[in-house]
Amino acid sequence: MMHYGYGMGRLETFIIPLLLIGLIIYIIIKFSQDHKSSTKEEKENAIAILNERFAKGEISEEEYQRKKKLIKNQ
Repeated sequence: MMHYGYGMGRLETFIIPLLLIGLIIYIIIKFSQDHKSSTKEEKENAIAILNERFAKGEISEEEYQRKKKLIKNQ
């Protein structure tokens, strides 16, 4: 019987779902990498601010050490 282009063939039936799954996996991986880098940057910024406050004498050494430990453990 002749096929006149109606519907999808077997190959397309498998390729389209695989492409969609691949796209979803790519988006998930990309999002998780962006989240990790932003978290690292946030910690670095927080420690920089903490160092500045300690250098200005706004916080004691004890408070500095305690807050630094809290930031690094997050």
